[in-house]
Amino acid sequence: MPQWLFKLWYEEPPGVSVLQPLSWLYGAAVSARRAAYRRGWARSQSVGAPVIVVGNLTVGGTGKTPLTIWLAEQLRQRGLEVGLVSRGYGRRQGGMRSVTPVSSWQEVGDEPLILQQRTGCMTLVASDRVAAATALVARGARVILADDGLQHLRMRRDCEIVVIDGGRGFGNGRVLPAGPLRERAGRAWSADVLVVNGGVEGEPVRGVPPELAARALRMRLVAAGARQVAGSGQEQPLEAFRGRPLHAVAGIGNPQRFFADLRARGLDLVEHAFPDHHALSAADLDFGDGLAVLMTEKDAVKCRELAHPRFWYVPVEATFSEADTHRLLELVTRKTESSFTRAGG
Repeated sequence: MPQWLFKLWYEEPPGVSVLQPLSWLYGAAVSARRAAYRRGWARSQSVGAPVIVVGNLTVGGTGKTPLTIWLAEQLRQRGLEVGLVSRGYGRRQGGMRSVTPVSSWQEVGDEPLILQQRTGCMTLVASDRVAAATALVARGARVILADDGLQHLRMRRDCEIVVIDGGRGFGNGRVLPAGPLRERAGRAWSADVLVVNGGVEGEPVRGVPPELAARALRMRLVAAGARQVAGSGQEQPLEAFRGRPLHAVAGIGNPQRFFADLRARGLDLVEHAFPDHHALSAADLDFGDGLAVLMTEKDAVKCRELAHPRFWYVPVEATFSEADTHRLLELVTRKTESSFTRAGG
């Protein structure tokens, strides 16, 4: 998306927009499609196992992937074989593909590759996510986690988790293209779980009604350190990069969050923001000096062939308070167990 559009969506105050008529048309089409499923004119399909959807209502990164990784690990600790399904945004080829630790990101997408590498779970990418999820169940998956499947209504789901960026919120509150919303904000009320990623606890979340925000669980993304992109993945604490300038590269939905987190750790940055899912080239990383380069994990999976000892990436882990961890897992467990009961499994 052009930077001026993100600025309009997330930084400028609500007001009259020349794009509003297009938003009305888009919103009407989304509402009509949802109504068709609600009234039975179009039908959602079961995949033969409980489906948990982790999604968002806005364009741009909210923290879905770290939350999906966290949830997959929690479910596996409880003895459930987890299957991960994703569209694989930006991949070169269509059809259904299995993701392995050595898959090419061009063939499977950057986020599915991270999901598989971090969790070890069976992972399939496909535009037809119903077919992918069904295939995972046939391979032994007992529960399906769908990354970014909130608007994929053809796949029946047992639990919906909506992730909201605590800093950006719902932006100006408008539907695409006048605002960042994929659906009207009221859609969040029907989700089983709301998760606010970051922001200042106790302060309003932009565009999110206080009574809705009060229902949300709070998630934090924590970076333990940096890992070298090249070789064996040598690790260094972020504090080791203090005292000298370095380059920070982010081709994600919200690059400023990455930069702000690094600055909060006392690092002196030269910022380089790229569009979400940007395919980094050698020229993108040639800054004409010998300074270290820190990038996101999402960027690192696209830099295997470009790896240099100066290149490091910063993986993040989703964290919750003990109380919110219990609430989230209790609800997800109840939903999956209810699905098992209905299926007689």
